[in-house]
Amino acid sequence: MKNILFVVIVVLFSSFIVFEKEKESNDEQINVLVDSWHKAAADANFEKYFECMTSDAIFIGTDAGENWNKSEFMTYAKPFFDKGKAWNFTAVERHVFIDKSGKIAWFDELLSTQMKICRGSGVLVKEGKKWKIKHYVLSMTIPNENSAEVIKIKTPIEDNFLKSLLEQR
Repeated sequence: MKNILFVVIVVLFSSFIVFEKEKESNDEQINVLVDSWHKAAADANFEKYFECMTSDAIFIGTDAGENWNKSEFMTYAKPFFDKGKAWNFTAVERHVFIDKSGKIAWFDELLSTQMKICRGSGVLVKEGKKWKIKHYVLSMTIPNENSAEVIKIKTPIEDNFLKSLLEQR
């Protein structure tokens, strides 16, 4: 009986170690992917940037009208990359979460950018052995004490945008 208990404990412990190593490997792969994606934009490497995304990826930018599928985002971004200067985002904090299947992950990050601190969040999927970005949302952060000032600036622009969206319903 002691031998069976010992074997069960060893198997459980080994399984835990394998699971933890796989989680660490996935976390590392995801961090490398997202950091490489940001670096590709900073280096204006169009092909490498868009290779990091799934074929059906979505990118949501800081403007309310920026909700693009990959093809639309490529069209928008191409002139910036062609000029040799896209955008430069550096993660200063990132949290990665992986579902139990090990095939879907999501993350949030704080970024140092030309727009100052921004927040990014995304969903990744594992295609074969590689992670790819499927959905990304970029948001500018606004200090709470400055919200009223920002709302005054946004109101005339976004009231018109809201009106046009409601008319399309």
